[in-house]
Amino acid sequence: MKRFVSTLFTAFCGLALMTSVQAAGKVSPTSVDGAKTVNAAESKALFDKGVVFLDVRSDKDWNAGRIPDAIHIELKKQLNEDSMAKEIKKGDEVVIYCNGESCLRSSKAAAKAVGWGYSKVYYFRDGYPAWKAAGYPVE
Repeated sequence: MKRFVSTLFTAFCGLALMTSVQAAGKVSPTSVDGAKTVNAAESKALFDKGVVFLDVRSDKDWNAGRIPDAIHIELKKQLNEDSMAKEIKKGDEVVIYCNGESCLRSSKAAAKAVGWGYSKVYYFRDGYPAWKAAGYPVE
């Protein structure tokens, strides 16, 4: 009986933890209205085509490594309609990324870009970790 109670308690705690992580917003959405969600292979094809990449991670993460030639506009400190317009035209294609599914920055930035009139927004949900894991170039 003790083992059953212990197992039940462990399962309950795991479920509570999972629910609290989701409720805390620690899992990014799988899609963003007005943007196309892309995976690492699709992002690489866009990279090879010369599409602009926008990195919205923190300065610390940016300095630790990034996708080559990406533009860095830190979401919380710098990203606004004017700062983005200085770097990317509204008619240009743009891939927006951060640190993967536990990072909400790219989904927030993609939603902002769509709201500002950018019509060719790619939301790279899996972001830099997936890019690096695929063995694609980094700097």
